[in-house]
Formats: sequence, C-alpha cells, structure tokens
Amino acid sequence: MKRDEMLARIADRRNPWDIAIIGGGATGVGIAVDAASRGYDVVLLEQDDFGKGTSSRSTKLVHGGVRYLEQGNVSLVMEALKERGLLRQNAPHLVHDLAFIVPSYDWWESPFYGLGLKVYNALSGKYRFGPSHVLSREQTLEHLPTIQTNGLRGGVIYYDGQFDDARLLINLVTTAATQGATLANYVRVTGLSKGDDGFVNGLDATDVESGKSIHLDAKVVINATGAFTDNVRRMADASAKTMVAPSQGVHLVFDHSFLPGDSAIMVPHTSDGRVMFAIPWHEHTLVGTTDVPLSEATLEPIATEEEIDFILETAAEYLAKPPTRADILSVFAGIRPLVRAGETKNTAALSRDHTIHIDGSGLLSIAGGKWTTYRNMAEDCVDHAVMLAELPERPCVTKTLNIHGYHEHADRFGPLEVYGSDAAAIRDLVRQEAALGAALHSALPYVRAEVVWSARHEMARTVEDVLARRLRALFLNARAAIEMAPAVAEILASELGHDAAWISKQVEEFQTLASHYLPKG
Repeated sequence: MKRDEMLARIADRRNPWDIAIIGGGATGVGIAVDAASRGYDVVLLEQDDFGKGTSSRSTKLVHGGVRYLEQGNVSLVMEALKERGLLRQNAPHLVHDLAFIVPSYDWWESPFYGLGLKVYNALSGKYRFGPSHVLSREQTLEHLPTIQTNGLRGGVIYYDGQFDDARLLINLVTTAATQGATLANYVRVTGLSKGDDGFVNGLDATDVESGKSIHLDAKVVINATGAFTDNVRRMADASAKTMVAPSQGVHLVFDHSFLPGDSAIMVPHTSDGRVMFAIPWHEHTLVGTTDVPLSEATLEPIATEEEIDFILETAAEYLAKPPTRADILSVFAGIRPLVRAGETKNTAALSRDHTIHIDGSGLLSIAGGKWTTYRNMAEDCVDHAVMLAELPERPCVTKTLNIHGYHEHADRFGPLEVYGSDAAAIRDLVRQEAALGAALHSALPYVRAEVVWSARHEMARTVEDVLARRLRALFLNARAAIEMAPAVAEILASELGHDAAWISKQVEEFQTLASHYLPKG
C-alpha cells in the first residue's frame, strides 16, 4: 500500500495487464479483489482518492432494501440479503446487526408492515440477521425513547446490517493489494488506445501529483466509474448514448442525543415516495435520504436547500425533539449511478440492479447496483471480462475471502474497532511515541496515530483523504474537522515530505471544501 511502489510497478510493466480497471469506488475495487484473487494481473486507476465519490456517501447500511421488495424486485432483494450475510461473515469488524423500528401511528400499519417484513426476513434464508415482530407502544418507546409519542400505537422491529462504507473500501483496497493487484489513486485516465482491429487495448493517464503521463496496455479495460460511466464510454465512442441517470441523495448528521440507544428508525413512505432512515452511527445520528435527478455528475456534490428542508421536516414528524438547522453537524450528498430506463424522470423508481455493457470497441462498462451487492457485481463483471479477453477461466473465491482487518472480536479495540486486526499496530505506534495518542479534537475519538497510519499504510495523500475517508470526521462533524485540519496537515507533511507551503495550501483547500458540509443559516 505504498503509492510510489504502485506507480513503479506500472512504469516497469512491459507486458499487457490481464485486466485494467478505471474507477476506485466499491465497484472497481471489488472487481480488483475478485480478479486478483483469481490470479489475474490487475491494475486499477482512480482519478481522485479511493471512495471520493458515491462509495463514501451512502446511508451506511448493508441491506436487502425493503423498498425494492414493495416494488416487486424480489430477485434483487434476495441477492442483497445473501450478500449482506457474506459481508458480515467476511468483514465482522465493519458490518454489524442493527435493529430497525417501523413506528406505527395508524391501526393498520403494524400488521401491514409486520407481514411485509416477515417476508423480507424469510427471503434471507440462512443469512438472516434476526426475527421481525410487532411491538407494543411501550416496547417501541423502550427502543426509541426520543420518538414522537403523539398518536403512537406501536411498531414493528426487524434487523438489517450497518457498516462504515469508506473504511470498508480502504480495507478492500488493501485486500486487493494483498492479492497482488496494483492500485493507484490520483491517476486520471485521459484516453483509451485501440489496436488495428478497433478494439480497446490500453489507456492513457496522468499522475495528478507529478503531472507525468502514463500509458499501459491491457487485454481488457473495465469502466467502473459510477456516475462518470458515460464520460469514459465516450472516450471509446464519442457517439455513445447516455447510459447513466444520476440521482442525488443527501444525509444530515446530528448529535447522538436525537437517537440514543442502538436502534434505528425506518419510515417506509415519505412524501416523495422514498424510504427515510434515522440511524445511530459512530455515536451520532444520521438521517436520510433524498432522491433528486441530476443533469450532470460532479465529484463533490452539494446538498440543496430544498433537500435539507425536506429531511428536517420529515425527521420532525418522528422525533420528539424536532431537529433544526442549528443542530446539523454535517450535511453530505452522494450521487447514485442509476441505469437509465426509457424516458422516466423519477429516479426513485429506477432499478438498483447493475448492468454490464460491452460496446463495439470492446470496452466493458458496469453501472448501477448498490454497495451491498458489490461482491456479486464484481464476480459477474470479471466473468464477462475473462470471456471478452479470452483469459483462462478460474473460479471466483470471494464468497469466503476474508477482507483485510478481519477480526471477530474487534469491539474490544474501542474507538479503533473499525481497523480490526490493524488496531493493535496502531496502538503500537502510540506505545512507541506517546504523543501520537493525543486526541485530534475533543468532539471526536480520533488520535494522531491514525493519521500516521493512514499515510504509511492506506495511501492517504491529502488532509481530505484523512478527515473524510480514513477517519470520518468531515461526515460526522464538519466544524470539528475544520479545526482538526492544521494538525492533520502537519502530520501528513512530516510523513510525506512536504513543506510549510503545502501545509498552508492543504488547510485552506480543506476548509473551503468542508464549508459545503455546513448548512446555511
């Protein structure tokens, strides 16, 4: 996991790679894990940092999707429920059971939702997380002491999974590297090369840090760039029709007091037809999400005032203490790379199934899907790539492949639980240098040693990489993250060999970015 070593491998390569992957989110990195663990020579390039886009901006749930069951997409729900179980099996340090309560305020809601959730639970088969059942009013209040009590009749409880998306992604990057893949962040693909037969046989890229040009040859190129899928497809065919219909989802983060305890709220029907969640996450309360069609995808999407107001209004219907703008600690937006279906403008109705497309030049693109099903998506994609590139067929092994950090009792590491088996090594850093045990901010549990670890072992290159994705400070408390930036920049500069000018620029850039995670007014 040393970026310089990864780039050196690419520069030294003389033979075509078996598989070249563009995109370092859950889909691309999942493909790298699958392909490398089968024994193929794999290279992955990411234009920014791993997980910069959609993969760090989810609702933090590993779930089948109750809403998709209502839509009648039983096959997607069953696939996701199975993958949910495999994720908990292979990454127990990051995936946990979570109790969800559907509160009922009308007499028919508990039996109606209770029946649907029993079906949901039954579909999970041996991978089920826990039984669902109807709760009385008193039992509902035991689970959710801050729920709106006016008109409350009871509720239904069911169990799903929760995770830390960016931490899982970084562990998957490490897993891919351990399996022999070569992965580099901050390498932007600028073009695709073709052979005399018109088929894509490589790509051109630029190292964003040094400005150096890179060319590599590959037997097959996979486009796993999510919301930017069509941009890459048009590198191969300028006339390619639009495939992705981007949709924006927004989440608000509040203090833990808004949802104390260890149960979440699931609202099955909001005024816009979506499911709304309020979940406990890293000792905070996360509420979301919205579903707003976008005309264009960006790397740093920004929540609209209307989305913020919608979430606040919906949360106020279910929380005894209605949250206000002043209570928001962070607001973040993510873009779903949904696959276009005709001329529909309602992105909430679009399927979350993944789609694999191979164009006339042999470029393989994968879009759609969801975090929970990343492993199955990767298996399907690699199977297609192997056939397309005429590689020797080898079986997928990721159903039972432990993800880096695997530890069945990681909770004993306290705030370092998300590191799993790496937690002991981070503790050793503190033993070797006591100053590294100092907290970065009183409002969050992070210590200086984690910054050192992220620079040395997780390819963090910027203050944003650390505070947004290696740690989750920006997504939990944007003001605290802004205050942490100078200390993080100094530690990174020491680790990466940068000067005072770099520190100043990094702090300024991060503080500008972080300002968009704070609501106006």
